Amino acid sequence: MKAKPATGSLFATRHDLSADARGHVVAMLNRQLATLTDLFTQTKHAHWNVKGPNFYSLHLMFDTLAEGLDPLIDDTAERITALGGAAKGTARMAASNTRIDEFPEGTHAGLDVVNVLADRYATAAREARNGIAQADEHGDAGTADLLTEIVRYLDKSLYFLESHLQADEQ
Repeated sequence: MKAKPATGSLFATRHDLSADARGHVVAMLNRQLATLTDLFTQTKHAHWNVKGPNFYSLHLMFDTLAEGLDPLIDDTAERITALGGAAKGTARMAASNTRIDEFPEGTHAGLDVVNVLADRYATAAREARNGIAQADEHGDAGTADLLTEIVRYLDKSLYFLESHLQADEQ
């Protein structure tokens, strides 16, 4: 049995990006993985705990949003491993590396929950956009493309969430 790479090192691969570029991209992708995993669990938390007159429609929307995150989480983890990295995908790893704030305890009212999730989806989208720039900086078009897909999903999800909050603005 071969020895495992030390923490922070990469597995050998025939990938044409330099080890230095792959190392930077893997670190960034692990932050993305943590943020997306945290966003998934917070969306499920909202799905389970939302209350109020719009319960059923919000309950269903939150579940749909969470389901859409699952393949993006998987694609992110697989991109990390394709680059020779190790995907840091446990709940505890995500909690220590996420870029979004914790869901505030005691928040259950429908639109309050929507507002909390909108903040988190906006943060995750901003982080993914920053990741695109980092991937481009290291010449990794594949990662930039993956993150572009993630941004599109997060922006669309943010639109769904914010539509509930914008009803009284005009």
